[in-house]
Amino acid sequence: MTAPDSQQPRPRVCGHWIGAEQRHCLARQELREHRSGLRCPLHTPAALAGQEEPQPGAGLPAGAWTTPSPQSASAVFDQAAIRSGKRRSSPHGRRAARDAQRPQRE
Repeated sequence: MTAPDSQQPRPRVCGHWIGAEQRHCLARQELREHRSGLRCPLHTPAALAGQEEPQPGAGLPAGAWTTPSPQSASAVFDQAAIRSGKRRSSPHGRRAARDAQRPQRE
């Protein structure tokens, strides 16, 4: 008995639809995964848009996400206070923590 089509592995081919020829490309050489599926170098999104392929690189610059905004700056200071053991709290919270640290007098 043969396996159903859903259980057979799909061949690794370029899935670009060539509308003028009413067929898929079906190239098997130099395939790369893209959001739109497997594509050969002729049918990558950049090639279809008439652009050069993006070169692999380091990514975002080092300082791209390190500059705190005024809104997130307080979170940075809170994290520093937590790391140092000096947490921010209300006056009654500080009193409760201080009382918990004091040795009980008999």
